[in-house]
Amino acid sequence: MSFFQLLMKKKELIPLVFFMAVAATGASAFAVYSLRKTDVILDRKRNPEPWETVDPTVPTKLVTINQEWKPIEELQKVRRATR
Repeated sequence: MSFFQLLMKKKELIPLVFFMAVAATGASAFAVYSLRKTDVILDRKRNPEPWETVDPTVPTKLVTINQEWKPIEELQKVRRATR
């Protein structure tokens, strides 16, 4: 008995199969999206400290509402002192 014959015989499985297929497609699409983002590290040898190259003006979240980046004075003083 093939898969489609089983679905035609037991019609109550059709919504379950549909929602599982949609969930699997969504999970796969999000995984591909996450791997293509710039903040995901795939190669640690060429870029061992990727947080140094993050652009604060580019949002890295899925949804960013009213993002304003302002430098924190204490961190700027520490950064200047350690250079």
